[in-house]
Amino acid sequence: SDKTGTKNSVRRTLASGLQPEPDTDPSKTATDVPTIFVITPTYARHVQKAELTRMDIRTPRDDSIDSKTKTPLVTRFLKNCGVSYTHLNAPTPPDRRPEKYKSRHKVSRGVNQRNTGLRWLRQHANETKRGVVFFGDDDNTYDLQLFEEMRHTKTVSAWPVAFVGGVLVERPLLGEDGKVAKWSSVHKPERPYPMDMAAFAINLQLILDHPDAEFSYTVPPGYQESTILQKVQVPLHDLEIKADQGTKVLVWHTRSAPLELASEKKLKVHSNVNIEV
Repeated sequence: SDKTGTKNSVRRTLASGLQPEPDTDPSKTATDVPTIFVITPTYARHVQKAELTRMDIRTPRDDSIDSKTKTPLVTRFLKNCGVSYTHLNAPTPPDRRPEKYKSRHKVSRGVNQRNTGLRWLRQHANETKRGVVFFGDDDNTYDLQLFEEMRHTKTVSAWPVAFVGGVLVERPLLGEDGKVAKWSSVHKPERPYPMDMAAFAINLQLILDHPDAEFSYTVPPGYQESTILQKVQVPLHDLEIKADQGTKVLVWHTRSAPLELASEKKLKVHSNVNIEV
């Protein structure tokens, strides 16, 4: 269903990636510039368009939807962005839908949609193409500098994320050797990689070299990040730390607050008739 307020998880994958300002060096060509593939899960709800607009980073993208059909709202949004994209759709299994659980924290969301984006990349990405894969959710706010920081990721790069895990910021703590000694996180700190999904990017070649690097419904919530990072076999200690060695925040987890629509429910005719909100 595409009706407003339904819980169809629409997952989008920004696949043609962010492109930097034109390089003035005549010896460089477009193929020298790594492409950033941003896989973004999203689902139909009242604030969906607002969330997508806030995180619109003017990047070519490959969009993947958790729905039996592609939703018109997302299709129109992508067309209006003026960038190239691939719009995919992949429904969440009925027994894995969030409404089946009393808490949104008891089920992993976006698993099938992110995996659909990864499969698309493996089928269509040229192995000679330089690129980076980033899982950018639609309820985050991004500083454009983040994408320039991740563009030249050699294996797996990482950085701080604000307003996540019940704290102001989760971030890497570096040892005297400049490598990650620990990841500062209060939420399930025992995880192999106690990080948020927006805290890392993976070199495209690692995704292509490890076809089993996907997300899973069989791991507890909070372990999706560890699942895929373990599959690409880059230890926490060896992550490439960006954002001034992890001292700057360039991404914020800014999920919209629940809407108060008590008056809307009293209307005989809904206020959004013939207008997309």
